Amino acid sequence: MEPRVVCVLVLVCMLTLSSLAQAELETCVVAPHHRTNCGVPGITPDQCKARGCCFNNTVRGVPWCFKPVAVDNPPDEECTF
Repeated sequence: MEPRVVCVLVLVCMLTLSSLAQAELETCVVAPHHRTNCGVPGITPDQCKARGCCFNNTVRGVPWCFKPVAVDNPPDEECTF
């Protein structure tokens, strides 16, 4: 195969895998005062996680069910052949 074809195939594979691994690109490590509410009062951890959200009830006065934050992706490397 030509180098450009290989590069395109690698890029397509990377994009496919990155969309499948989207959950891995999010983290529940959020400072309590930066949490964005994702639930309702009395929501259980299982209900919260079913919404795709994070649950942490160790800090009072902030949302316990909150949206995860995206992790910055490193810049894509260019194919050089």
